[in-house]
Amino acid sequence: MKACPCGSGLAYTDCCKPLHDGLSPPSALALMRSRYSAYALGLVDYIQKTQQAPIDPKETQDFCQNTEFERLEILSFGEDWVHFIAHLKQNGKPFKLAEKSYFKKIHSHWVYVKGDFLTLNK
Repeated sequence: MKACPCGSGLAYTDCCKPLHDGLSPPSALALMRSRYSAYALGLVDYIQKTQQAPIDPKETQDFCQNTEFERLEILSFGEDWVHFIAHLKQNGKPFKLAEKSYFKKIHSHWVYVKGDFLTLNK
């Protein structure tokens, strides 16, 4: 059983894979988790498909390939937002990306709208 990168504790096949294969996420939180997994797995098409604004696929692919996705920590969430910390590594150096992400449901499909990067207290 391959664990899902989103840290749900479920197998990838029972968690984010169905969303990556086309099932619509039931909530903003599910979309957030599936997008984190997509970054970890380099699924640029899924990232682009679930984002309201266009992205640079090459830049996104480079980020995915040059980043180790260690852990997703969900701090809090509401109907259309998720506050999280992504524990990452680049060039062997750990760093944390903290964001409050905002989502919108368009024709029964959730999409990422924007994120506010947050400063972490040391």
